[in-house]
Amino acid sequence: MTTLSGASLLQQLNWRYATKKFDPTKKISAADWAVIEEALVLSPSSYGLQPWKFIVVTDPALKASLRAASWNQAQVEDCSHHVVFTAKTDITEADADRFLARTAEVRGVTLESLAGYKKYLIGDLVHGPRHAIIGEWAARQAYIALGNLMTSAAVLGVDACPFEGLEPDKYDAILGLAGTGFHTVCACPMGYRSADDKYASVPKVRFRTEDVVEHR
Repeated sequence: MTTLSGASLLQQLNWRYATKKFDPTKKISAADWAVIEEALVLSPSSYGLQPWKFIVVTDPALKASLRAASWNQAQVEDCSHHVVFTAKTDITEADADRFLARTAEVRGVTLESLAGYKKYLIGDLVHGPRHAIIGEWAARQAYIALGNLMTSAAVLGVDACPFEGLEPDKYDAILGLAGTGFHTVCACPMGYRSADDKYASVPKVRFRTEDVVEHR
């Protein structure tokens, strides 16, 4: 199995930055996007429940509409692919059943063998105290996927700019999310940096490792 070397990984993570200016003439190839999209789908989530939907916007008119709901940030319109992260507004027993049916299908097991897991999942997310903040819980899962997307893109040499600088209600309206059970959490324009984006060459500022990592 071919693996990325540690040095190569760190090189790409140092290379990436929150791209402020995309080159609108450069598009992510279909082959690279297929890999990025699959990496996004492979993102981990609590219980494996995947309480999200990722909306990939490439239509110029739709990107222009979303730019107006994104504090007029040009990245939304100039990027190749604009990924909108949405999360479930609620988790119900039906959501658990859907996930467990997929689990049984993929792993070749019976639903009956998953009854204990369902009981545990339902007891926590549907009937337990966590349900009072279930929307926030689902949003946290979306951020896990966002982090995975950025790292995967960096490994492929694709630029990204994660942000919360948007108006979720307006995004929901533009994307027709009313009644779907999902709402906008954050977004991430993706593509390739413009040659004159001055931020590409600015040194990355991070605290020293010993200031943020503690070994016990």
